[in-house]
Amino acid sequence: MKYIAVLNGKKYEVEVEKVEEYRPISRAQAANPAAYAAPAAPAPISAPVKPAAPAPIAKPAAPAPSGATNVTSPMPGTILDMKVSVGDKVKAGQILLILEAMKMENEIVAPIDATVASLSVKKGDTVDTDATLVVLK
Repeated sequence: MKYIAVLNGKKYEVEVEKVEEYRPISRAQAANPAAYAAPAAPAPISAPVKPAAPAPIAKPAAPAPSGATNVTSPMPGTILDMKVSVGDKVKAGQILLILEAMKMENEIVAPIDATVASLSVKKGDTVDTDATLVVLK
């Protein structure tokens, strides 16, 4: 089984492998463990597993061009749905996209009345905190 572990803010991919099936010990084994010693040969080791390619992560927010406003991700997550396209006129508070984080859907809204200048992400992308999602002009 593969897991993502976060340690001091850095993500690590770890793989846990079950090498031996669980067998409860009997009272006789508990009373005389030497008589029931495990076999001396180690468990066979499987061939090395090639690590999975990490999911693409959108880049952190770049400075917005003059007169433009960057809409950034408030938290790490996955883009579930895009509600706007380049060139769309949006009003302050209008939903731009849906960001899934910790199994919750978060609506990312326009902070100002503007036109969508560019989209930095697409449906299915994984983003980090402060990644640029949409640029408004």
